[in-house]
Amino acid sequence: MKTLPAAALALLAVLSVTAAAPAAAQARTLVVSTYGLNGDLLKKHVYDPFKARCGCELVIETGNVAERMAKLEARRANPTVDLIQMPDFTALEASGKGLLEKLDYAKLRNAADIYDFGRDPIRTGEAVAYTVYSVGLVVRSDKPTVTIASWKDLWRPDLKGHLMLANITGNQGLATLYMADRAWGGMATDLSTGIGKIAEIKGNAVTFYTQTAQMTALFAQDEAWVAPVGRFAWLNLQKTGKPLKWVVPKEGQLGMLNVLAVPKGSRNADLAHQLIDFWLSRDVQTALANDLVDSPIHRGAKPKPEAAAALTVGREQIDSMVFMKPDMVVRERAGWITQWNRMIAAR
Repeated sequence: MKTLPAAALALLAVLSVTAAAPAAAQARTLVVSTYGLNGDLLKKHVYDPFKARCGCELVIETGNVAERMAKLEARRANPTVDLIQMPDFTALEASGKGLLEKLDYAKLRNAADIYDFGRDPIRTGEAVAYTVYSVGLVVRSDKPTVTIASWKDLWRPDLKGHLMLANITGNQGLATLYMADRAWGGMATDLSTGIGKIAEIKGNAVTFYTQTAQMTALFAQDEAWVAPVGRFAWLNLQKTGKPLKWVVPKEGQLGMLNVLAVPKGSRNADLAHQLIDFWLSRDVQTALANDLVDSPIHRGAKPKPEAAAALTVGREQIDSMVFMKPDMVVRERAGWITQWNRMIAAR
């Protein structure tokens, strides 16, 4: 076998590099806008496996919802994000501003296997839920609060000085307001019944917490006996070592949804659909649940028992949830906050 001259070998090397260049140039980059929570676990279970599957690159932009929504609106003429995470009512706000694309559900095969309430939660065909969590009540089981079975029980006088409520600036506060209104027979869109009832007991509350860490600390310090809590905080509360119990009130728990949506004008909408479908798959949903990243929205997800005990999983949790209409939240929230600040925050 003859050896090729050095010049010929050099020419072959050049041709090889030239031939590979177009393939390398075709590599695409998908930009995901997210909360920035559990980044390492999302990388492990979602981002890296999807990159290996699609042969593309992922860029992760993080920030709170308000910041990321502001960027989305500011860049609407030249969008840079291909997929965005947000609460369902924020997605409806984005939809109303013309910032979202219609989803092609034919490309989302796994959407058929998620809970019905998650498939099109904002009723525009522009968002799909990837997780759900409940807001119920956590009580000290060694205190008189062990008998609590209703949202109305928060008004018991013996809880004065041991009741902790959530501020309306967070989802737990919004949930408390909605469920209070529901329990006391309100349900007017201004939630005036709920706001009036919470105003009655504002002096009983240790505080209106704004962060879950603050809420956890007050339970740990024996200052709080009962509080409305998002299920995602339940595991950390159990680590306080206090005898705590999760209560599903007879009026139900509020269900909260986070969704995935494709910004209008995305240059990689096809890849975004692929990532959504991958995210909704049973295996990915189960892996995320097992690492306590998110409660699964896929009906067939089967997290291990110790994980399920900390998440919104199982018939009792799922069947107990009621949901606010996103359009009501978008339309009325500013008015709720105004009333809250006048009647409750000004103590």
